[in-house]
Amino acid sequence: MNHGGQSEVGVIARIMIKHPEDAFLNQENIDSQWERLNYSGRPDYRAALAEYDAFVDLIEKQATDVRFLPSDGETGLDSIYVHDPVVITDQGAILCNMGKVDRRGEPQAIGRCLEELDIPILGAITGEGRLEGGDLIWLDSGTLAVGQGYRTNAEGIRQLRELTRDFVAELIVVGLPHWSGPGDVLHLMSLISPVDDNLAVVYSRLLPVPFRLQLLDRGIHLIEVPDAEFETMGCNVLALAPRKAVVLAGNPLTRQMLEDECVEVFEYKGEQISSKGAGGPTCLTRPLLRR
Repeated sequence: MNHGGQSEVGVIARIMIKHPEDAFLNQENIDSQWERLNYSGRPDYRAALAEYDAFVDLIEKQATDVRFLPSDGETGLDSIYVHDPVVITDQGAILCNMGKVDRRGEPQAIGRCLEELDIPILGAITGEGRLEGGDLIWLDSGTLAVGQGYRTNAEGIRQLRELTRDFVAELIVVGLPHWSGPGDVLHLMSLISPVDDNLAVVYSRLLPVPFRLQLLDRGIHLIEVPDAEFETMGCNVLALAPRKAVVLAGNPLTRQMLEDECVEVFEYKGEQISSKGAGGPTCLTRPLLRR
């Protein structure tokens, strides 16, 4: 297979990313967009290139097949966060329908690239349905948790349920909190990052009680991110393989807790490519095949 692996922790064999050369384009383009897109600060283009090249080096140590999404006139700065516009299943890709208006062109752009890679398109979320990939987490190959909030709505979840009914045994809807409101980014993956089948990094203060109890009932040990490191995306952790993870620099307590659980941790600097746009290592990557 050239795609699939309904898992957040399987070994990444094939992955899609987008270089800031193709997302940010240049400093002038950044200057014209960053405030409208609600970034916390203006990214520096040259510094972003250097940060991203170091990030790619980490990814290429694990993934044998790294594909770069090309530039596209219908997308903006946020297209560097390739996780959100598409969901990958064993049956093919599901193109999302973005809750953030400025990102509405991204699913079609990524869909064209997937077709060139011979990855079938299983379907798309359409009409009033909204769905973003950051709100979806595979708890196992047949169990999919979906966050319902400002980026993913009930109609989007209904369409997702229809598209996956033949291979998803359980779809768990997780209500997300208001937090900082609709203008901010709060996906389900802002609150939980699995790093093994029985281990996940979480920010329990914002997790709904029923969902947290479900995680515990499944035998998942929870690494609790401290308040200060939730703000610096300590909860956004990319599993390259079981207990092999990438974290954003500036979260030493979370890193230590991961290492205490025998997780091999790789750290990258992401002030320009992650912190200012509120997109950590999971957001920057779309695994196409996990084994």
